[in-house]
Amino acid sequence: MCNILQVRWTLTPKTSPQPWIACSGCGSPKPFRSSGKIRLNANGKRLDAWLVYKCIDCDKTWNRTLFERRTVQDLGPSTLEALQGSDPEWVRAQEFELDGLKRKAKRVDEPSDVIIRKEAIHAASNWTLLDIEISAEFPVNLRLDRLLASELAISRSRLQALRDGGKLRAHPDRNDLFRHKVKDGLRIILDLSEIADREAIGESAANSDHC
Repeated sequence: MCNILQVRWTLTPKTSPQPWIACSGCGSPKPFRSSGKIRLNANGKRLDAWLVYKCIDCDKTWNRTLFERRTVQDLGPSTLEALQGSDPEWVRAQEFELDGLKRKAKRVDEPSDVIIRKEAIHAASNWTLLDIEISAEFPVNLRLDRLLASELAISRSRLQALRDGGKLRAHPDRNDLFRHKVKDGLRIILDLSEIADREAIGESAANSDHC
């Protein structure tokens, strides 16, 4: 690892997915945002739970069903506590459960705004290889070429030239790499040994100076 600058980028979406629902207040389909609040209803020994969404224009609510007729024993104490307190981390996991959300709404907007935290894991003094590890706990609606161009401060055409010249590799790799969304666990390795502005690219890769 004597010639490697290794960094980790942790991507966190700023905005959770927004389903489009027929809004009774607006009289037309509108995007709804999560309120972060859970609604519970006890029916005998069984529970129903909903995540409450609100229309972004008029604040009319829509209750997204999370489950119906579940027993307390089935849920377990930690889940029950999270439901009762609308635990933010538990709720956020439900907000990004896209398969379930798409079964409730024909259209779901996935905003591309993200917060990016960068860490230098290993930095050799005379590095020539840049190793970028992507960490994304929740789905990110952002193409890889857009992310790399923005965070390395280089053009997409230059990225493609590096790719075509065998100087940019990915794990896992695929032919249409740049066209796809960023995935958790993706690694990008760039050979910058012949690049004059290697230091500037490395500084952009390692420093969280913008979102």
